[in-house]
Amino acid sequence: MARPLRFRYSPQSWSDGRVQHDILGSLQSNIGARTVTPWFKIGGGWRSHRFEMENGDVALFARTDDEAYWMGNTQTPSALWKTDKFGWREVPYRVSRWAKRELTATLHEQDPWLAEYPHLSWFFLPVFMSKDGRDSTRTFFREHAAGFPDADPRETTRFFDEFLRTGVLDDYRHVMSGKLGTSDHVDHVRMSAAMAEFIAAKILTDSGYDVVPEIEVTTGHSLDFRAESNDTNVLVEVTRPQPPQKRAASGPVAAVRDTAETKTNGQLAEHGGGAILFVDCSSFHDDAWAAVRGEQPDVRHRPAVVYRARPNGHVDGYRKGAVPLEFGDTVEFLD
Repeated sequence: MARPLRFRYSPQSWSDGRVQHDILGSLQSNIGARTVTPWFKIGGGWRSHRFEMENGDVALFARTDDEAYWMGNTQTPSALWKTDKFGWREVPYRVSRWAKRELTATLHEQDPWLAEYPHLSWFFLPVFMSKDGRDSTRTFFREHAAGFPDADPRETTRFFDEFLRTGVLDDYRHVMSGKLGTSDHVDHVRMSAAMAEFIAAKILTDSGYDVVPEIEVTTGHSLDFRAESNDTNVLVEVTRPQPPQKRAASGPVAAVRDTAETKTNGQLAEHGGGAILFVDCSSFHDDAWAAVRGEQPDVRHRPAVVYRARPNGHVDGYRKGAVPLEFGDTVEFLD
């Protein structure tokens, strides 16, 4: 499975003839391709190329007299196979800005509705335009409301777009956008679990904490976040129970308990305590969440926060144990 888009770097000289032979010729012989005029100018002494494939793939190439960068959601020409990969912030600004403009314009031409959400478009661009995941990731927002049940897709997309506008996750864009995945089909369970981390980050941010994702601990595991303030530094692990089936044996209360137990007996048990467990029930329909609200089941880990968020921004839930975080008006607690 292809990963989120990154740049390939070639510390070599690329003439017009070499671009024609080693890149365009390779693409033409393998999948059919044509070179087209780039939609935007790059400037700064760089020369730019845009290649469009018969199957809808697109590739970009920027070069000077002695180096070049490649990015594409297509087959990589063999002349670039052994080149190193770099992230968006690791390449020259003019190159990354040009690539962003080219790919964002392509994304919005293919899915015009996403143009209303510029921050989300930019943040998830590495997966929205990836080789394998471009259809599934866009479909997840457009047809599955990003994992929210009984919700309008535009409202849920706006919910995440407004959060990403804050920029609090910009420094972690590659790892966080990559959590959505680049599979060629909509994996609703995994994708919803990924978005639970964004909801958790929003709750923490709205509560006044700085968030740092993917915290490595001494056991070799990584926990989802560190929440920091002037007097607070705590680790947070997020889990998202899936909506229960209609069978009584797999009701909402059991779903919460079972999912939390799996997490508690895994990463949190290895960690040895000290982390807060966030149990995100945002995938639950109203009736299922009402059952959890009514019983407020224990989740076999303390401290824990069990909650459900809605795309209008409302979050309600309950706590178990002494939670060392203050949420203000961000979460309406039942306890």
